[in-house]
Amino acid sequence: MTTTPQAARRATPRKRRSATPTVPDPAAALLPQADPVRLLNPDGTLLPSRADYPEPPVTALREMYRRMVVGRRFDAQATALTKQGRLAVYPSSRGQEACQVGGVLAVRDDDWVFPTYRESMALTARGIDPVEVLTLLRGDWHCGYDPAVRRTAPQCTPLATQCVHAAGLAYGETYQGRDTVALVYIGDGATSEGDFHEGVNFAAVFKAPVVFFVQNNRYAISVPLSRQTAAPTLAYKGVGYGVPSEQVDGNDPVAVLAVLEKAVAHARAGRGPFLVEAHTYRMEPHTNADDATRYRDADEVEAWRDRDPVARLEAYLRSREVLDDAAVAAIAQEAEEYAARLRERMNTQPSVDPLTLFDHVYAQPTPQLAAQRDQVRAELAAQEEDA
Repeated sequence: MTTTPQAARRATPRKRRSATPTVPDPAAALLPQADPVRLLNPDGTLLPSRADYPEPPVTALREMYRRMVVGRRFDAQATALTKQGRLAVYPSSRGQEACQVGGVLAVRDDDWVFPTYRESMALTARGIDPVEVLTLLRGDWHCGYDPAVRRTAPQCTPLATQCVHAAGLAYGETYQGRDTVALVYIGDGATSEGDFHEGVNFAAVFKAPVVFFVQNNRYAISVPLSRQTAAPTLAYKGVGYGVPSEQVDGNDPVAVLAVLEKAVAHARAGRGPFLVEAHTYRMEPHTNADDATRYRDADEVEAWRDRDPVARLEAYLRSREVLDDAAVAAIAQEAEEYAARLRERMNTQPSVDPLTLFDHVYAQPTPQLAAQRDQVRAELAAQEEDA
């Protein structure tokens, strides 16, 4: 009987294929969680504890509440100063108190903070004199505080340029053997800028200890988030550069502090940068010169009012019996006194010399600049003669 080739193959036992070893996906460790980290419900009740983000000490949370209350009152007073002509412009951060204060509480005094123009509340929470904080917004040509002494860069108006500065400084600190961390405040609009991507990429390649803290408040001036990115969330923008990322409920003060403390610890341990996206909302217009009703409706604003971070933390601390009516009243009084001192100190018009506009433009003034200076000098002299 002749055996066909097909039958022979059927008769021959097949070798068992070895199982393909599972290769871990290196990107998995970089991905943010599918939903923003939240430890408190909007009503201030505590959610089940999490091993990955333990609750910060209650003493730290009480101090966070105090700074948030004082910061909100400062913010309201600064807004009022613009209406009185004491400030040229003011970008409010009302509604973002958990992010503003949580950022500075997560870092050490000798770490560096790189703020945007919206971080006035964060700077006062860091202990910088409020008049010095507002100096730039009065129209001065430099910030009012010493960045080297305060370990705080000048407030940055161009979007995202501070990302590059922070990455360079943090790398330099590491190169000199120091464990300094740089915390960079960024708005959602800044993630669309090239400097953001360059800063994140540089920090990732050189393992610079930077925490890129994105406050996603839904609008880059009037442009909604949907017109800025097609990414599931802004936190995913770190993954492509090899940067671990996380997203957090930015109106949950407990979660904000817990996530940022973990990010800072990651950077300080020499593991490179970390990106955190906080989902929050600015309750006021972009600045006092903006009409927010042109691009968002009252119902949207009202919905976010129910997620107030200050009320949320207050309710939780009351439930822990570390805050009562007397303590709340005392902190409110402290905030009022803070605002009153600021009003008094800002009630005088600064003395400025228009000719200083021409200082430090060039190391050696150009002929055109010298001619313009002479023209202004002549106009000022003419005004004095007419007076």
